[in-house]
Amino acid sequence: MKIAILPGDGIGVEIMAEAVKVIECLNSDFSLNAEMENGLVGGAGYDAHGHPLPQETLSLVKEADAIMLGAVGGYKWESLDIAVRPEKGLLGLRSELELFSNLRPAILYPQLADASSLKPEVVSGLDIMIVRELTGGIYFGQPRGIRTLEDGQRQGYNTLVYSESEVERIGRNAFDIAMKRDRRLCSVDKANVLEVTEMWREVMIEVSKDYPDVELSHMYVDNAAMQLVRAPKQFDVMVTTNMFGDILSDCAAMLTGSIGMLPSASLDANGKGMYEPIHGSAPDIAGENKANPLATILSVAMMLRYTFDNADMAKRIEDAVGSVLDQGLRTIDITSDGMTEIGTAEMGDAVVAAMRAVK
Repeated sequence: MKIAILPGDGIGVEIMAEAVKVIECLNSDFSLNAEMENGLVGGAGYDAHGHPLPQETLSLVKEADAIMLGAVGGYKWESLDIAVRPEKGLLGLRSELELFSNLRPAILYPQLADASSLKPEVVSGLDIMIVRELTGGIYFGQPRGIRTLEDGQRQGYNTLVYSESEVERIGRNAFDIAMKRDRRLCSVDKANVLEVTEMWREVMIEVSKDYPDVELSHMYVDNAAMQLVRAPKQFDVMVTTNMFGDILSDCAAMLTGSIGMLPSASLDANGKGMYEPIHGSAPDIAGENKANPLATILSVAMMLRYTFDNADMAKRIEDAVGSVLDQGLRTIDITSDGMTEIGTAEMGDAVVAAMRAVK
C-alpha cells in the first residue's frame, strides 16, 4: 500500500512526523508493509513551486492508495491572491480526487471528560459521526467573486448550489454509516429559507426509503448548533452540507475537550481517502514541540479502517492512545492538575511504546 505524506505548513510538519512514527512501527513490528512518499502542499507548495498544489504533488496523490495530510496555511501567506493561498491546495485535493464525503467523529475519551467545556454528565459517552458533503455547495459554487456596482460599492457574492445526484450520493454514504452504528441519522438543513436545502431534505427522504432500519430525522442548522451544546448525546450520525458541516463539526469538536484530539477522513466513491486532523496549522506554536499529535495519529487509524479495511491495526492505535491517556500523559492543550505535560515528539513516542506493549 502506498501512502502520500503531505505535512503542509505550521505544526503540520511536527504532527505528521509522529504519524509517520506510528506507520513505521506498524511496518516494522506488525507487518503493515506500507510505502510512504512525501509531497508539498499549501504554503510549502507555493514557496517551492509557486502553487499550493504543485503538479508533482497532484501526481503523487493520484497514484497513492491513501493520503495523510497535516495542515495548511499561516500568517506568512495571508497577503497572497486568494487563487494561490494555501487553502486552495486543500480545496484542490478534495476536488481533483473527488473526495465528496468528509467523516468527522466527535468522540470523548473518558480520561478527558473534565477537559470539555460542558459538564461531564452532558458529554460523558459522547460518540457522534458528522458526515459533511465536501465537494459541492457554497465553497465550490459558481459564479463567485467581488464586483463593483454602478454606485461604486464593492459587492461580494458566492453561489450555493447542489444537484440531486450530489445530495443522494452523500445521503447514501451517511445511511450506510448509520447502519453500522446506532441506526439514527439526522439530516441538517435550512429548508425554511434556502430552496437548495429544501430540495436536500426531499432527496434525503427519498433515499431513506431504501434504508427502512435507519431512523431519519431533520433539523434546521441553527437548532442543531444549539442542540449540540444542550444535549449532544441525542445524535448518532449527522449529515449536512459543506458549509454547515464545516461549522458544526468544529462546534462538536470542542465538546470533546480539544480540537487536537479529533481525526477526519475524506473519501471518494471507492473508499480512497485523505486523512487529516480537523485542527489548523497553528503557526503561533509551530516548531515549539507543543502541538497535540493525537488527532493525526488517530487519522492513521481511520485510514487503516476505511481505506485499507484493517480494523485490527486501527484498534491497536486507538487502544494505544487510550493507554497513553490512562498514564496521565498530556500535551499542553489537554493537560490538567495531576497530569504529566509532554511535548509533541514525546507523545508520539509514548503512543508507539503503548502499541508495542501488547503484541
